[in-house]
Amino acid sequence: MTAIKHALQRDIFTPNDERLLSIVNVCKAGKKKKNCFLCATVTTERPVQVKVVKVKKSDKGDFYKRQIAWALRDLAVVDAKDAIKENPEFDLHFEKIYKWVASSTAEKNAFISCIWKLNQRYLRKKIDFVNVSSQLLEESVPSGENQSVTGGDEEVVDEYQELNAREEQDIEIMMEGCEYAISNAEAFAEKLSRELQVLDGANIQSIMASEKQVNILMKLLDEALKEVDQIELKLSSYEEMLQSVKEQMDQISESNHLIHLSNTNNVKLLSEIEFLVNHMDLAKGHIKALQEGDLASSRGIEACTNAADALLQCMNVALRPGHDMLLAVKQQQQRFSDLRELFARRLASHLNNVFVQQGHDQSSTLAQHSVELTLPNHHPFHRDLLRYAKLMEWLKSTDYGKYEGLTKNYMDYLSRLYEREIKDFFEVAKIKMTGTTKESKKFATLPRKESAVKQETESLHGSSGKLTGSTSSLNKLSVQSSGNRRSQSSSLLDMGNMSASDLDVADRTKFDKIFEQVLSELEPLCLAEQDFISKFFKLQQHQSIPGTMVWLIVYFACYNFIYLVCFLNRKDMIRQMMIKIFRCIEPELNNLIALGDKIDSFNSLYMLVKMSHHVWTAQNVDPASFLSTTLGNVLVTVKRNFDKCISNQIRQMEEVKISKKSKVGILPFVAEFEEFAGLAESIFKNAERRGDLDKAYTKLIRGVFVNVEKVANESQKTPRDVVMMENFHHIFATLSRLKISCLEAEKKDAKQKYTDHLQSYVIYSLGQPLEKLNHFFDGVEARVAQGIREEEVSYQLAFNKQELRKVIKEYPGKEVKKGLDNLYKKVDKHLCEEENLLQVVWHSMQDEFIRQYKHFEGLIARCYPGSGVTMEFTIQDILDYCSSIAQSH
Repeated sequence: MTAIKHALQRDIFTPNDERLLSIVNVCKAGKKKKNCFLCATVTTERPVQVKVVKVKKSDKGDFYKRQIAWALRDLAVVDAKDAIKENPEFDLHFEKIYKWVASSTAEKNAFISCIWKLNQRYLRKKIDFVNVSSQLLEESVPSGENQSVTGGDEEVVDEYQELNAREEQDIEIMMEGCEYAISNAEAFAEKLSRELQVLDGANIQSIMASEKQVNILMKLLDEALKEVDQIELKLSSYEEMLQSVKEQMDQISESNHLIHLSNTNNVKLLSEIEFLVNHMDLAKGHIKALQEGDLASSRGIEACTNAADALLQCMNVALRPGHDMLLAVKQQQQRFSDLRELFARRLASHLNNVFVQQGHDQSSTLAQHSVELTLPNHHPFHRDLLRYAKLMEWLKSTDYGKYEGLTKNYMDYLSRLYEREIKDFFEVAKIKMTGTTKESKKFATLPRKESAVKQETESLHGSSGKLTGSTSSLNKLSVQSSGNRRSQSSSLLDMGNMSASDLDVADRTKFDKIFEQVLSELEPLCLAEQDFISKFFKLQQHQSIPGTMVWLIVYFACYNFIYLVCFLNRKDMIRQMMIKIFRCIEPELNNLIALGDKIDSFNSLYMLVKMSHHVWTAQNVDPASFLSTTLGNVLVTVKRNFDKCISNQIRQMEEVKISKKSKVGILPFVAEFEEFAGLAESIFKNAERRGDLDKAYTKLIRGVFVNVEKVANESQKTPRDVVMMENFHHIFATLSRLKISCLEAEKKDAKQKYTDHLQSYVIYSLGQPLEKLNHFFDGVEARVAQGIREEEVSYQLAFNKQELRKVIKEYPGKEVKKGLDNLYKKVDKHLCEEENLLQVVWHSMQDEFIRQYKHFEGLIARCYPGSGVTMEFTIQDILDYCSSIAQSH
């Protein structure tokens, strides 16, 4: 170990100006033994730095390398594991705990002792040495290899002490007087002994000579003791005198303490009295205002409000412990309670009277609104009542029972008032929609049986019109004579019977304006009332309401959670009040919507757009408000009527019947789809519910396509291709004009169907105008198909040149023109005038005839070359014939 220590000092620590003091051979506990050395070192330069260095043998050679170093000041605990038994294990607690196993217990003890001494000398730091034997923790430096640790750079002091200059001089004199001291040490020692005895005797004599002085000193000490005794006696007398003074001072101090305590108690008592007087004293003016204050005038309301606030502050004052036991306090609190009860009764009674008076005042103004489509303005009433808002807040916090009673009375009175106003308002709206008198309108809105409805309708409009129930301009479509290609549809209203021709754009625009005005009048009315309720009844604050707050406790057994769900919050309270006050709005709106739907089912389009816009506006303001909820419910009804209108139109398409004696022309439901689409596009422009219209378009166009084909298949007078061609041409023109994006595919489909059936009709109607010539050339083509060369066909007996000339002579230009003229007349009978497709069809037939002519000429040129055989007429003749026939008709 010594050799290793010298090697480490030489190779590792000397180059770093460090000195190795102690070393221990260790390995980590619990792992494979990888030996290393822990070294305790100090620097040779000041200030001295003490370190614990881990040194490990290199894997590539026999030299050692420095692996890690810890400053001794970072060491917190040294744990030797066992202070009694020998145990090579120990722990060093730096930033973390390092567990080591020494090669021997002696090395471990020596290393721990060195650490302890270095700590004592250089650091003076409290390092905890745990489970370490007390024998190791000594400040003295043991002999051995660690001897140099206590001195650092100071070596251990020997027994030898250096002589000072005087001692050296005395020894030199003595040695000069005894020259033989060096040669004869015994003689020199005897001489020194004799001289020492002489000196001892002289000292004893000197002591004996000083006995007199000692006696004198003893006398002086005795006198001093006497003086001390006298002083002590005087001090005792003084102490007795001071004791009486002390007792008097204690009595004075105790008296002062009692006076101070009395003053303190008086101050505290005064403070409590002032607190009670300042916080529980209500001014006489406030008391008078609460008892007799005028609740009708603004000044009186202000005085009562201030008095009520002052009373509430007095009642809500936070009393200190013990105040509630004072009789005066109890009496004052009782007085406050009586005042509160009295004023609460007065306030509730006055406000009830105000509510009743409001109903009477508003009723008197209903007559002037009965002929106008406007609702009475409640702003003056709200403005007057809002003066009591602070008092209502006071009543809510002090007497919730009376507050609830006022709330209920307000809802009762106002609901009856609003019901009268709103019903009269809707009566005016219905009158303006139907144009009837108010009396007949009232009679018409009464519940009646079906027979009564029929009787009333006949009495109003005569019995000439046929009643068909609630219909629209698309209802009961039927195909009539060629002069009447669009059916008459009738509508049963509560007040009359209008034909579809009377329900023009002006009538629908009028209905739209009336419906919009109805919604525009209702919306500010509801919003104003809701705002007033929120402010007047103080529902804008989030407060718990005793007695009415409903809590739902839902138990989830699997998680053992309890969720408390609040059903009624501020918005719910406002909405519940609004529902009770305006309970008639939704039924009246539904009745108005039903009336509009009976007048004209197309009105559902206007109502859907207007209602959707108002619902969207209301939801942006407050999605949970009464107005938003009510309009949303009504919107569902409007949407249901709109869907019903679409379904009725599709059903009526399916039920359409065509006349067997007249040509079909443009089917009524095709024309009505055009009318519907044009109207819908003008109504739904920039509307929020465009998606509903697109879905309706899809259903309608699908029904139109299916039923056009159905009618075409059933048609007997008009060819199927004509029905398909004309109607799909009309549909294509309508979709092209309106540019409906969701029907682009249907527009292409309609165009394709129109083109296909036009071509089919042309081919079918034109047929083979040169029948014999067609048969002849069919035979020629058959021979060619059998393998006969085209130039050899003329050698066939049945198809020689002479036979060809015979056939051609049968079709001179005059006969051809006559045949074309008959064809034109036939086409004219098939086609309707409304769609104006005659010239288009005639031009297509002309092109088809010319195509056949060119085909025949081609066969003659290929099969009869050089024969000189030609047709009796030319292409120019065909063009002239067709033009002349078209002009003549």
